[in-house]
Amino acid sequence: MANENDAGTTPTGELQGDDIKKVEKLKNAYDDLKHEISKIIVGQDEVIDQVFISLFSRGHALLVGVPGLAKTLLISSLAQILDLSFNRIQFTPDLMPADITGTEVIQEDKATGTREFKFFRGPIFANVILADEINRTPPKTQAALLEAMQEHQVTVGGQRHPLDQPFFVLATQNPIEQEGTYPLPEAQLDRFMFMIKVDYPQLDEEREILRRTTEVVEAKLEPVLAGQDIMNLQAIVRRVPIADQVMNYVLALTRATRLNNPDAPGFIKELLSWGAGPRASQYMVLAAKAKAILAGRFHVAAEDVRAVAHPVLRHRIITNFSAEAEGITPDHVVDRLLESIDPNASPALANGKLPGVLN
Repeated sequence: MANENDAGTTPTGELQGDDIKKVEKLKNAYDDLKHEISKIIVGQDEVIDQVFISLFSRGHALLVGVPGLAKTLLISSLAQILDLSFNRIQFTPDLMPADITGTEVIQEDKATGTREFKFFRGPIFANVILADEINRTPPKTQAALLEAMQEHQVTVGGQRHPLDQPFFVLATQNPIEQEGTYPLPEAQLDRFMFMIKVDYPQLDEEREILRRTTEVVEAKLEPVLAGQDIMNLQAIVRRVPIADQVMNYVLALTRATRLNNPDAPGFIKELLSWGAGPRASQYMVLAAKAKAILAGRFHVAAEDVRAVAHPVLRHRIITNFSAEAEGITPDHVVDRLLESIDPNASPALANGKLPGVLN
């Protein structure tokens, strides 16, 4: 296993001076954020880590888990401790795009008698958006989020309306109910930086949940960061250096999922019907940068890439019928991929070859 001291993983051009102070500020703020949110959320450390990585990387996240696992509570608590505006949009089959983005109405000026269109902003105009049960609404309404997520604006009546910054969409999805649901199109899934799996709590965690939720005591959350602070910290994440070898490792992982790549491992061609696109590589690098500095390091290591590979790739690779029949999930494929590609290999990738495929 590679670590931050492996040969070739330390890039030239380390962060210095003010940048190091800002990274240390981000690490300290992250510790404070986790302390505050632990007043409300029990356990789910990996989920919380991935949500914060998405936030500091300017990404959006899709949380997938059965009902009752505090997905909604986590998101609303996040908005409180970040001192950000928050709106919850409950997705239903009859929800229309205008219910999300807003609409234009005709208003009459009583003094002059003239009429004009006035835009009334929808719930998308907030810093943190909870798109609750996003797969319960038809694709037409789901698509209303696409422009907002990618361009940070909405267009209504030919007019562009910029969204409040920072802007962060956290969507939830129930994986067990299929009736009356509309699977998200791959194009929209690709807009989410992470697909985060929310699992059942451990025994001790569930006991603590019972204790907290059946007593009178109510925890009070204190804001830790304001909007401008978050935007400043998002900017420093993108300046974290990454070595060419680690960048090659990211490229190798993504390109290995593509069936048209002759150097892809054999199991990829047996198990997948579609691989990940370039956006997977972009998000993996950004997420690895955020992961590194949240761990208190000033450059990206291979271990940071491995830590974010599953949430970045699991919704961007599609298993084929044969894999599904055998119960093989995208996570199983990513596991094998991480075992198969050696992060210490250092080819230039100029010839398109994958580094260190072991099988």
